[in-house]
Amino acid sequence: PAVRSFRFAKGMSSFAGWWWFAASGEHVGYESWLERDHVMLMDFDPAVVAVASQPFWLSWHDGRRRRHAPDFFARRSNGSGVVVDVRPDDRIPRRDAEAFAVTAQACEQAGWEFRRVGVPGTVFAANVRWLSRYRHPRCAGRPGSGLDAGLLRTFAMDTPLLAGAEATGDRLQVLPVLFHLMWQGRLVASEFTSAPLGAATMVRTARG
Repeated sequence: PAVRSFRFAKGMSSFAGWWWFAASGEHVGYESWLERDHVMLMDFDPAVVAVASQPFWLSWHDGRRRRHAPDFFARRSNGSGVVVDVRPDDRIPRRDAEAFAVTAQACEQAGWEFRRVGVPGTVFAANVRWLSRYRHPRCAGRPGSGLDAGLLRTFAMDTPLLAGAEATGDRLQVLPVLFHLMWQGRLVASEFTSAPLGAATMVRTARG
């Protein structure tokens, strides 16, 4: 559980909410749109299996009592841990910079990685946000439909997204499965970080 509660109030400059984390099937709290985007990106990362928000208090003294609750703790599939603080590069006052430095030092002693992350790439975040709409298992298609296997065959070589979907079957049934496979990383798009997803986006099966 989070060590402090999330604030929901009309007129607040930030927006708090809950993200359904597909990798663990649990809801993860966030306190801003930027934090939500980073929870989403961790959910998209196949190496991350679970995330907790506001995971612990870190207390220390620098002539006065100080404490800091990092934004997230992520657990990787190999068992390692990552502590994440979310803050744009241009919004780090001295006091927060000191807190991040102490947190990084404590994480190193604990054997965890520490990351202070800012604003992600606009195109990359927008593409992941689109795919996240299809992250739920219900988008995998009806059992026995064979749509996932058909898409993997269709996109064995680089193929335009929409043309490949229509070659596999009815687009209304195929596209949710296609985007679900892309969310899982079984299908990948070229220029995913630099160009918005579209009908002409080249898609292929993941290699390795």
